[in-house]
Amino acid sequence: MLIGAHVSASGGVNKAVARAEEIGAECFQIFASSPRMWSAKPIDDKVAEKYHAEIERTGMGPTVLHGKYLVALGSSDPELLAKSETALQSDIAAANKLGALGVIFHPASHRGQGFDAIVDQFAASVRKILDNEPGDSLLMLETSAGAGDHIGSSFEELGTLVKAIGHDRVAVCLDTQHVWAAGYNIAAIDTLNAAIDEFDKEIGIDLLKSVHANDSMRELGSSVDRHDNIGEGLIGTEGFQTIMSHNVFKDVPFYLEVPGTGKSGPDKPNVDRLKAIRSQVGAR
Repeated sequence: MLIGAHVSASGGVNKAVARAEEIGAECFQIFASSPRMWSAKPIDDKVAEKYHAEIERTGMGPTVLHGKYLVALGSSDPELLAKSETALQSDIAAANKLGALGVIFHPASHRGQGFDAIVDQFAASVRKILDNEPGDSLLMLETSAGAGDHIGSSFEELGTLVKAIGHDRVAVCLDTQHVWAAGYNIAAIDTLNAAIDEFDKEIGIDLLKSVHANDSMRELGSSVDRHDNIGEGLIGTEGFQTIMSHNVFKDVPFYLEVPGTGKSGPDKPNVDRLKAIRSQVGAR
């Protein structure tokens, strides 16, 4: 179980490695380009070489990329769908170049069409993206908090998408705050076990490839996406002890996406908190 965090790739992806090292992260997540703009430049060969050298120097664990917030594979707008496919394909190309574990992206919204109406389109888009960018990097669907028309707040919906896509480079990222907001009480052992059983039945536990580790500012079942620092939210330190002590997470990397103690994003205090919990529960 490696403890990582989202860090800035400003100035080049190679710069992200030292930033992760500085806060004690053992692996990290980055944006390959601005998450709020469609444009994206391919990673320069020299920058990629520096990145690989930095990874080798530090012995960092698996890198993941986070997809753009703009991506909407459930949209009925052909132009938006095409832009979304291009953006995700660009991210997968970047992930392959970096040898990253994969790209995590939000399934986003069905835009009022209803979930059943978008399944085939969503699946076809993902297959197209992966077929156009062969390699080892995965596309990981992230669990949703469930607000509005958002897709993937239930393991049943994610499992339906995964089965419809039918591709061996598709996996899932479990966001602790999102599943809590969606009504899965992962902070108590009995309900955590029930959630894991449901995940395995609907998706397959072998497809759980990453965790976004975030405490929650909002109550269980709120459907509101509001991250909090580890131990400061409603999942709490004891909740993370429960999560991290479960055998299903022992080989899955954790990536922090918390506000940070100084409100500047994931930081050393949060990394240290997760490491302390990992040590307490004997997860490493």
